[in-house]
Amino acid sequence: MSLVFLCGPLCHRPLLAAILGPDLAEALSFDPASARGQAAHLVDAPGACALRPCPGAQVDGALVAMPPEAAARLAFYARALGLVRRRLQARTAQGRHPAIAYSLPAAESAGAPPWDADLWRADHAALAVETATEVMGAMGHLSPARVQARLGPLMVRAASRLRARTGPAPHALRRAPDTIVVHARRQPYAQFFAVEEYDLSFRRFDGRMSPVVTRAAFISGDAVTVLPYDPIRDRVLLVEQMRVAPFVRGDRHPWQLEAIAGRIDPGETPEAAARREAVEESGLTLGALLPVANTYPSPGAKTEFLYSYVALTDLPDGSAGVFGVAHEAEDIRGHLIGLDQALALVDSGEIATAPLVLTLFWLHRERARLKAQG
Repeated sequence: MSLVFLCGPLCHRPLLAAILGPDLAEALSFDPASARGQAAHLVDAPGACALRPCPGAQVDGALVAMPPEAAARLAFYARALGLVRRRLQARTAQGRHPAIAYSLPAAESAGAPPWDADLWRADHAALAVETATEVMGAMGHLSPARVQARLGPLMVRAASRLRARTGPAPHALRRAPDTIVVHARRQPYAQFFAVEEYDLSFRRFDGRMSPVVTRAAFISGDAVTVLPYDPIRDRVLLVEQMRVAPFVRGDRHPWQLEAIAGRIDPGETPEAAARREAVEESGLTLGALLPVANTYPSPGAKTEFLYSYVALTDLPDGSAGVFGVAHEAEDIRGHLIGLDQALALVDSGEIATAPLVLTLFWLHRERARLKAQG
């Protein structure tokens, strides 16, 4: 058995269940404990806090005797998140006990507020649990270092899964959610994006279960698109950049005209992502955001889910320029054009990206109302 002092997020039972597995977590006995001379800090990280030496301070938590399998799973999680293994003295009602603890390095506590369990549960717990599920799903397939290198994309996927599970799911016409049985899951490729392959069966419309079929999906996180529109001048701002998918397809002209777009970062709302991306890709501060549609662009193959908006924005002459985030090698040129010209580019085929086409059709429908409102 390993004596482990759990503190901060690791005292959250749902998170521990995601790390260890429900059965192992349920079998553990938690003994209230504290570590003196330590201070805990709330940091912007999934399922971790930072500990630093602090005379007179005390961190409360629990002392747990972990069997080897549970200890191994916790160690994998810790290494994947970049947590450090520390030795300390944990005090319980029975006395002092040498124990190990996992936390972010003390340097991560610089400028971070003190640990606040209520704030963490409200703002971070759900994402931490979902991220832990993604991380532990890689155990036995990827090294902790490889998982840590992909932690950003894993968190994006975790946030996407949360939105998918908690968002609206109307079914006035389509069938209500029904049975899908996963018989096997594989991940043959995992870098910035990933590919997952499933052997599964599902409830057919005749009520019987389907045979086991193999299906694959390209994994990418939720994203946002936003088209700035000036209703006074009746013009929009498009962006242009080289896109690798048309290039790989063999398109002779992989530079695409698009709406401003980007993935939604963990802990970020779609609206906040739209405003951030507008600054990064066009230098614009957007006005009111008008929802257009929330869509799967290619549900037969991709997990990507798009939140699309029109943004009422002042677009005077000279609003367009060349922008992009340098460390992402972005090279993005803006085009300031009238709405009629944009619609003509859809007809000619020069605009061929589905989110922009959808948004322009919505804007064409709503144009008179928006111009009247000025």
